[in-house]
Amino acid sequence: MLASLSAGVIPLHSTIVFNKAVRACFVFFKPIMIYLFDKFDRKENLKIESAHRSVRADACCFILTSSSLKGQGTMLRWVLLALLIGLCASAGEQKAKKKVKSQSLSRGWGGGINWAQNYEDGLAKMAKSQKPLMVIHHKDNCPHSKDLKKAFVADKTIQKMAKEDFIMLNVVEETSDKNLAPDGYYVPRILFVDPTLTVRTDITGKYSNHLYTYTASNIQDLADNMKKAKVLLHSEL
Repeated sequence: MLASLSAGVIPLHSTIVFNKAVRACFVFFKPIMIYLFDKFDRKENLKIESAHRSVRADACCFILTSSSLKGQGTMLRWVLLALLIGLCASAGEQKAKKKVKSQSLSRGWGGGINWAQNYEDGLAKMAKSQKPLMVIHHKDNCPHSKDLKKAFVADKTIQKMAKEDFIMLNVVEETSDKNLAPDGYYVPRILFVDPTLTVRTDITGKYSNHLYTYTASNIQDLADNMKKAKVLLHSEL
């Protein structure tokens, strides 16, 4: 036995025990490896069947368990490190995607607001929450929209109400609901919709030719109308 150890030969019992331990570990790690393969394939736009991903995971397990005892230990450490890096990268990627998505939906009207993706999504969230829907129509190249956006973001009262009391949606393209343009298609234009799916045409700004427009100079009127929308909604319920 001493001669075998001195020659670098690993006792058979130790090899069997180690192999069993590695195989047991990969009963747990194989699903994670398949998940990472799936993430990689999707990122690279590779159309790989799920069965093939399982085969690749099996191959990794086979390589690990068929190596020498010394090689197994080294490879196991590398595989575990790769898995950890992959999981961290995946988590970071998901967080980054979520942040980018949130920023793209806000279009600069308030990053801390949970914006609806579209009009249909806004209506669904309104029905579930029973909060009024506030729809902001604007254009990226419109100077009046830009000025209103700056004032909207700078007003803490408006931002607080938008976060807590409304389902918020801003659009640069007109929706299919003609009720959101009661006096024409112009920007900026802001209307409120209550959970009964009624557009609040009674809540208007101060301009008689464009009833639902607001400017940076009369941002307080918008804040007052937001409060009015909340009170009217609650009183009607």
